[in-house]
Amino acid sequence: MTSPQPPVPKAPRGRRLRSRDAIVAVALAALMLVLFEGSSIRLSGEEMQPGFERDVVLAIGKPAGWIADRLPFDEWGDDALAFLEDEEVGGAGGFDRRAPAAGGGRGVPAVPPDSFDPSDLGVEPRRPRKLDTVLVTGDSLSMPLDVEVARRGAGGDVEVVRDPHIGTGISKTGLVDWGKLSTQQVREHEPDAVVVFIGANEGFPMPGPRGRELECCGPDWAAEYAYRVRRMMNTYRQGGEARVYWLTLPAPRDGDRREIARAVNAAIPVAAEPYRAQVRVLDMSELFTPGWSYRDAMTVDGRRQIVREADGVHLNGTGAGVAAEVVLDAVRRDFGG
Repeated sequence: MTSPQPPVPKAPRGRRLRSRDAIVAVALAALMLVLFEGSSIRLSGEEMQPGFERDVVLAIGKPAGWIADRLPFDEWGDDALAFLEDEEVGGAGGFDRRAPAAGGGRGVPAVPPDSFDPSDLGVEPRRPRKLDTVLVTGDSLSMPLDVEVARRGAGGDVEVVRDPHIGTGISKTGLVDWGKLSTQQVREHEPDAVVVFIGANEGFPMPGPRGRELECCGPDWAAEYAYRVRRMMNTYRQGGEARVYWLTLPAPRDGDRREIARAVNAAIPVAAEPYRAQVRVLDMSELFTPGWSYRDAMTVDGRRQIVREADGVHLNGTGAGVAAEVVLDAVRRDFGG
């Protein structure tokens, strides 16, 4: 006995759609997608991993994005859906509302264009003025660096001004206030390039923003030190017309001095951040003491030579010559020649 056949379903009422209607609907949806979200298709393809799928998506996304870029539908779509935005998310703190300038502890300061080294962006840097005068300054660390820079960079019409101040420091103002001194140096010499090597006499307590004395070498002390260094860098760069070459410290032999030098080195690049277009931080730490490990000698001109003085802090003539070559290479990159 055969089982009964299931009943045949009745055809739905209303207009019957044909395959051509389905094709039209798909084409219309594709057109709307291109007009309203063409740039999104392109972006999705650009973010995919290299491969066949990415090539296919970009083959569609690039022309779709090109069309969307030239039509207003993308913006219309965003405006039409704006009502879906969360009221709280769209309130205070949005990027469309400029925060107040830094002052009184309010807001976040704007990032100035000079914070970027043009070479990092692949753009042509603004050329500095003609190199006529190089100022080499600092504490005793700048000796005999100043001699080596003058000797190796001698020739032509470039004047090298040697202005060391032995026993001074940025964290102490008893002998010299470097904030005032840097202003005086710029006024007297109008240097086009300034080479600074200082840090042998640091670690002194400094008054903080609220008058509280800051002991070396924690974050508060480093922040105040970086602030002082930043002021000097801004003075030396002369509104972007000059270039500044600030040397970090090689690791000293003494452990206590090493703690201070570490804080100084941490502060220097932080200080330079707003002025990376004009300030070059030259790493003497890695050059002379890789891995922050003290050494007296290194390979120079194919043979091992002593590069530090007996005090375990300063560079000797050979070491200063190595540092001078790094400085002069940086100067040549900026000024040519």
